[in-house]
Amino acid sequence: MNFGKQGLSIAEAKEMDMVDYLSKLGYEPAKIRNADHWYLSPLRDEHTPSFKVNRKINRWYDHGLGKGGNLVDFGILYHNCSVGEFLQKMTAGFSFHKPIIHLPFEHESEYKITILQDFCISSFALLKYFEQRKIPHDIAEQFCREVRYNLNDKIYYGIGFKNDAGGYEIRNPYFKASSSPKDVTTFNHRGNEVAVFEGFTDFLSFMAIHQKQPKTDTDFIILNSVSFFEKARPFMEQHEAVRLYLDRDIAGQNFSRYALSLSNKYKDESRLYKSHKDLNEWLMKSGDNQKKHLRQRLR
Repeated sequence: MNFGKQGLSIAEAKEMDMVDYLSKLGYEPAKIRNADHWYLSPLRDEHTPSFKVNRKINRWYDHGLGKGGNLVDFGILYHNCSVGEFLQKMTAGFSFHKPIIHLPFEHESEYKITILQDFCISSFALLKYFEQRKIPHDIAEQFCREVRYNLNDKIYYGIGFKNDAGGYEIRNPYFKASSSPKDVTTFNHRGNEVAVFEGFTDFLSFMAIHQKQPKTDTDFIILNSVSFFEKARPFMEQHEAVRLYLDRDIAGQNFSRYALSLSNKYKDESRLYKSHKDLNEWLMKSGDNQKKHLRQRLR
């Protein structure tokens, strides 16, 4: 089954990275042993992690339910929907992303990335990645570094975005990961309002939109995972206005609705890119006139 040229087939959905998908839903592993990622089950209430994802084979198993399978099997249980409905949800959220290439995990005792060095971005592939995402080089250079890191006794490189605890969010065209410790990233200018982003590419997109009209009176917080929303709340609450630029997927919208229920100081700005997955996807697809219009609305 395939929903047209932009649709996602069952085979394609099965190849989407399960760990990454769970992170999008707001679930992070409680522990990682070799290729096994252990979670508190997203399918039921529990206090001891018994939901396992083996990232080597990209399959899950819930020991409490005695059920397991691929991402499609999980999706129809989690969303209580048909296969076709789940593929439509996946198409809406992932149609502009290539399936993540799984790195080998056979011999690692822990899934751990070690940063070896960081420096100014110079790799052609990484510069091309920013170009494809419509992020100007000077903005990328201001907030990101090129990092060399060790994973599974092999050296890789990628874009590094530093968090407040000294760890990095790491991206390249085919891989998404984090080095320890994982944390939020804040830019505190003592402003009256704060803009909240789920990931750093959306933050960079915001800065690109405002490149000629920098918002110096605004603070910024990048969650680096929606699971850090509660941790970030004390910083948000220091401000008179909290503008949420979270993803338009299930997890992002759930957290936006939750925030709106807390206080009227929270504003869901994702309506500005409501026909797209996130702000960066909107930027990639929009023209100059649309960007000018969005700049005016974001003032």
